[in-house]
Amino acid sequence: MSAGGIKPERSFQDAARVTLANPQMRRNLRHATTTIRDKRQRAVDELPDWEVLRDEAAAIKDHVMAHLSEYLLELEASVKARGGQVHWARDAEEARELVAQIAASHGAKEVIKVKSISTDEIELNAALERHGIHAIETDLAELIVQLAEDRPSHILVPAIHRNRAEIRDLFRRKLGAELLTDDPKALAEAARVYLREKFLTTKVAVSGANFAVADSGTVCIVESEGNGRMCLTMPDVLISVMGIEKVLPTWQDLAVFLRVLPCSSTAERMNPYTSFWSGVTPNDGPQEFHLVLLDNGRTDVLADEVGRQTLRCIRCSACLNVCPVYERAGGHAYGSVYPGPIGAILTPQLLHLEDKNANTLPWASSLCGACYDACPVKINIPEVLLYLRGKIAVDKPVNAEAVAFKTAAWVMGEAYRFEGAIKLARRGQGPLVKHGAIHALPGLLAGWTDSRDLPPVAGQSFREWWRTRPAPEIPTTDGNAQTSEGEPIAPQRTDERGPQ
Repeated sequence: MSAGGIKPERSFQDAARVTLANPQMRRNLRHATTTIRDKRQRAVDELPDWEVLRDEAAAIKDHVMAHLSEYLLELEASVKARGGQVHWARDAEEARELVAQIAASHGAKEVIKVKSISTDEIELNAALERHGIHAIETDLAELIVQLAEDRPSHILVPAIHRNRAEIRDLFRRKLGAELLTDDPKALAEAARVYLREKFLTTKVAVSGANFAVADSGTVCIVESEGNGRMCLTMPDVLISVMGIEKVLPTWQDLAVFLRVLPCSSTAERMNPYTSFWSGVTPNDGPQEFHLVLLDNGRTDVLADEVGRQTLRCIRCSACLNVCPVYERAGGHAYGSVYPGPIGAILTPQLLHLEDKNANTLPWASSLCGACYDACPVKINIPEVLLYLRGKIAVDKPVNAEAVAFKTAAWVMGEAYRFEGAIKLARRGQGPLVKHGAIHALPGLLAGWTDSRDLPPVAGQSFREWWRTRPAPEIPTTDGNAQTSEGEPIAPQRTDERGPQ
């Protein structure tokens, strides 16, 4: 299995059946997401102005979306003014070819990579291999995924589905570390020894970008290991692939996101390594800088009034860590480098709602709303999920499910039809009720009771009870009571001990 891509090979439902059958993966995910979730909450609780920061971050992103073309042109001019080169890529194929041509023009046989989900999105590694260029992932988790010929399952922690023992065995096979233990320090040291030579000898690096500041041409990457900074400073040539929605107007705007991102992603007050660069500086860092601005469906998302809020995403992964569906099904079930709730709304939109497997992702949710509460830029993910479900359902051919829901809407549209249906159901359920519940339904309805019991229709509906209930007592202004029909009720005699 090769890492990368946003086109699922099968529907979420089919893929989830496979991942749910892996108990070790589920244990790994439950432990990891619970730990990250608890740490994040403690970090957020330290900020008394957290909700204000969320509002401000969302407002900045919405402003950028409303003026995106202006800020992108400003960014291009600023980068060029500082010695950098800017390339525009309409889709994944154009972006891949641009990076491959630049690397090949320098005779590169290898490139080192900073962790970048945008390059995973365009399947850059496989494209470079076709040009005879081997991409080396330097982020520890991305390296694990690459060595295992696996694919990422989490935005922040791509190898979250693997535990230390699995990683130890992988490094023993792939890195020749035969005496390696599963101690985290030992695992990190094995990766460090392998990567250090690559940092010192590889001349071309590829990165993504967390943000770019339009008015200064500054590109920003945040990370936790320091491997990214080695890639950003030591090679002669740096190529950064950035989604066009990552641009920000000013440094003041960037300050907001450098507060909300680390809290929501790594549960830290600030990222251990925050790197900035503006174009090229003589004798300091890479002497050739290329910025590839990636569209790949983003302008189509921008054109949708409801769906465009998806482009606020800063890839923090907070929504994944609180999602009960992701925690159980795992990232691989989504079939995209964007898993979890954000992937369920981003992937189908990037593919223009034309991929049948991606179009199953909006149903990969319980609609509990935890993702919206956790999102630092206030993307209303449940709203977009329902919106996409509606758009996808409209384009579906008429099927049994659609007919059933239309029939239900007709029955519930009038009280007398609904009451009649309840009476018919009560009479017809007799043979199905056993031990106080319906354990198996016939025909097409059987799927409902495969994993749950259905309570029987009650012997008396609320409407029937309401019509036969005793008339309630209503007090009047003279202290006497009357029924709801207006009949007087004899007043009670009271003394100091109360009613008699």
